[in-house]
Amino acid sequence: MSARSPRPLSRSAGTAPGGVDIRLPWWGIALPALAFAALLLLISGSADAHAAEGGGALSQFVGAVRHALLDQLP
Repeated sequence: MSARSPRPLSRSAGTAPGGVDIRLPWWGIALPALAFAALLLLISGSADAHAAEGGGALSQFVGAVRHALLDQLP
């Protein structure tokens, strides 16, 4: 019966077995989320300018998302 050698404890949680760092910096999540929110607000602003009556399903959806986001702001 052969004994297995234990895994080395020196490897950190954010490092892959080959030694490659796989941790994501804070701006890797924050900047895309901020860009997505900004584009969503731009789209919702243009939907209000084009649709005077009720608009289509897309403009209603974007308006609902915009309303939900603006309610969350302080």
